[in-house]
Amino acid sequence: MKSNLDLVNDTDGFPYGDGPITVDGQGLFTLLWRDAGGDYPIGYVLDRVVDEFAKLPASLTGNMQVDRSVRTLRMFHDLADEPSRTAAVAALTAHLRAADTFPLLRGWRDEAWPVHGRRGGELLFSMERAAVGLFGAVRYGVHLTAYVAAGDDAGLRVWVPRRAATKSTFPGMLDNTVAGGLTTGEDPFECAVREADEEASLPEAVVRGGARLVGVLTYVYVTDGPNNGEAGFVYPEVEWAYDLQLPPDVVPRPKDGEVDEFYLCDVPTIKRDLAAGKYKTNCAVVMLDFFIRHGLLTAEEEPQLAEIQRRMRRELPFPGPHWSNWSCA
Repeated sequence: MKSNLDLVNDTDGFPYGDGPITVDGQGLFTLLWRDAGGDYPIGYVLDRVVDEFAKLPASLTGNMQVDRSVRTLRMFHDLADEPSRTAAVAALTAHLRAADTFPLLRGWRDEAWPVHGRRGGELLFSMERAAVGLFGAVRYGVHLTAYVAAGDDAGLRVWVPRRAATKSTFPGMLDNTVAGGLTTGEDPFECAVREADEEASLPEAVVRGGARLVGVLTYVYVTDGPNNGEAGFVYPEVEWAYDLQLPPDVVPRPKDGEVDEFYLCDVPTIKRDLAAGKYKTNCAVVMLDFFIRHGLLTAEEEPQLAEIQRRMRRELPFPGPHWSNWSCA
């Protein structure tokens, strides 16, 4: 059985501390970007990925420069604009996919995800969703928890979906009511509205009128392999969390094939299934955050509550819209 802290460890699995870091025996290079203010990091790249990049011509790797003494690299740094960089990254990742260099890319989605710079609103380039792990750049998503606050003895209940058995990641596991990744240029709330329709058939008017932004979760996930295609890749992640109280007559229903079934679960059932490891890793953390905010998980019950809360909002070293000054130029 998993403790609540175990569930957080499964999601925020990247080592803490300074100095050289290894993940599953692999070292890491820091991917740097440069602007008028100097160098800053935008991702973590595994040794074995750098080694594969090094086998390719400079025209594909964006004139990659590697400094092994300080374990940094630069790519696409001499391309002047975002469209040029996006096209160059697309050429590299398409080549790697065609060569089947990384099993990670077998989950290709044809979805463009953003990689941000540190100036407010700055988009450095977009890249295929399945390839973001090669660069260890930040991934962005939304999670919406739909619940029913019953007036009887049943208490609060949450709509919990079971992921389709055909999903390429975490098949058959339990999830948050609605979740999805942000494509380039997409607003988090609009993403939640879109995903609520696509995954759960929730009426747009209900979501727009009732969904509330309740926080932003940040952590650094390390892939385990069986659930996500290939082990050892680093994913700094930012998740906008929304709550949506539904009336009893609004029932989520599968629509796009990503969910097999929805269950209306009481709190004891959810806690049991969390402890049994039945939830997708980051969805377990979102559910714990929901419980804490609603007073369903307290320090009296969970002596490690402060550590759990700290780990749910890890400081990420990379820029993006999760930064408090992101709206500043």
